[in-house]
Amino acid sequence: MHEVQKHMTLTNHGYLGYAVIVNKKFWDGLAAPVRTQLEQAMKDATLYANKIAQEENDMALEGVKKSGKTTVYTPTKEERDAFKKAMNPVHTKMADRVGKETLQMFYKETGFNPN
Repeated sequence: MHEVQKHMTLTNHGYLGYAVIVNKKFWDGLAAPVRTQLEQAMKDATLYANKIAQEENDMALEGVKKSGKTTVYTPTKEERDAFKKAMNPVHTKMADRVGKETLQMFYKETGFNPN
């Protein structure tokens, strides 16, 4: 990418999530201690995978910067806030599709105030 792209802006607006899906009857049939251990294992695995992903992303970005082929721009806090605010109409449009509760959860977790 960085060999043909001259400019890059680090907006950090993407999210890549994974879901663990299991049959409810099977899950409910597991002993409570087993479910607790599985839930903790998933949390631990998520933290570990996210740590590795962050390290790999950081190394890749450093490689892009060192190549000198792409100018990397990091927006200011004010620019990031304006970008987030500009997305509010999309949030409103998609609220019924993704769930208003889900949006509120993301706002709470990220500290974003859409108003």
